[in-house]
Amino acid sequence: MASTCAQLCLKCRSLLCSKTVATTWQYSTQVCHCTTVTRVATKILNGSSFFRGNHRTTQARQRWKQQIFCYSDLMAKHLATEAKEDKSTEELSRTDAVAYKSHLLPIRDAVPVSESQMPLDLDAAAEFSALEEISDEEAVSISVPAAMPPASTSLREYVDKSETLSKLVQLGVNLWKLEQRPNVGSMLLRLDFNTDVAPRLLFLKEIGVEDSRFGYIITHNPFILTESLENMQARVNYLKSKKFSSETVASMVSRAPYLLNFSVKRLDNRLGFYQQQLNLSASNTRNIVARLPRLLCSSLEPVKENLKVCEIELGFKENEIQHIIIAVPKVLTANKRKLTQIFDFLHNTMKVPHHMITKFPQVLNTKFLRVRERHLFLEYLGKAQYDPTLPNYISLDRLVSLPDETFCTELALATLEDFYLFQKTL
Repeated sequence: MASTCAQLCLKCRSLLCSKTVATTWQYSTQVCHCTTVTRVATKILNGSSFFRGNHRTTQARQRWKQQIFCYSDLMAKHLATEAKEDKSTEELSRTDAVAYKSHLLPIRDAVPVSESQMPLDLDAAAEFSALEEISDEEAVSISVPAAMPPASTSLREYVDKSETLSKLVQLGVNLWKLEQRPNVGSMLLRLDFNTDVAPRLLFLKEIGVEDSRFGYIITHNPFILTESLENMQARVNYLKSKKFSSETVASMVSRAPYLLNFSVKRLDNRLGFYQQQLNLSASNTRNIVARLPRLLCSSLEPVKENLKVCEIELGFKENEIQHIIIAVPKVLTANKRKLTQIFDFLHNTMKVPHHMITKFPQVLNTKFLRVRERHLFLEYLGKAQYDPTLPNYISLDRLVSLPDETFCTELALATLEDFYLFQKTL
């Protein structure tokens, strides 16, 4: 029985351990006193030989009930005391909070405080749940940041969301041309304007390219935005080492956007090809390349074909071809059909010999319709005379270079209306 009472005391102690030391000591003392009384009664009962059997069992049950009632009273008192302590603690915390707020907030006498002026208590604010229903007005007022379209067939949808594209549009770049080229649109979207685009624009400006040409260059060669600055500088240095002036290099880059994308070795091979193939001097080679810089960028196959056409089909001599190329470098890249069509009309219809065409090679770079209409109008008037040894000679240069009004008044000696009426008869 004593061991049973001791176990109950331990349980009571474990329940009361969370309280203050004074409360724990008070109730532990009471429990120990109760246990001592129980032990004395037990010893007395054990000392008496008279109480045996059923009488002894009945007394044990009564003592057990008394112990249970004692511990029940102790537990009830403990719970009541705990409730009072919690209540007093809560009142003290509220009093402290009010006092703390009163020190921080200014006192306003007889001034009503609106809801918007009341201090915001973040702890008391209700937390919104993701599953909480909201009204239509609240849903409409929610601002969602615009995201980049995941996929699109046009760069137009990305201009407002991409700093790089918006700046390129301001520079005059035609995005509608770039988006038609494979993988160029995705390349532009991956570029950062400050780290990728701006340094290359500054480089172009440093070598002398005008700002107005940036849009043209990027539209025709967007890959210059990914080209290494060191490589581009090396190519500029090579051209200058070949005695191209800084102004000439800037002009060549402006008119041939792909020039800085080719290696130094390729540029050197192209210059050597034109110099050897046409038997030109270094000065003449620089001259034709500076006037037509795309000769360094385009394929050599059309050039080789046009040289053979001039020599074999058109019948020009080597020195005549050299003179024509120096005067009109575009003959090297002209359309083969157009070149043969103009030469056939000049030589076979107008009866202009080779040496006269060589003397005025600009006629080979003129529109065929312009030459045909003016020759037929002069022939209709009886003034189609292109031999310099005969009177009323008409120069091929003036035939193709003068505007319509000057051509009519100075060469045809007719009115502009007559020329327009004649054109309708063709």
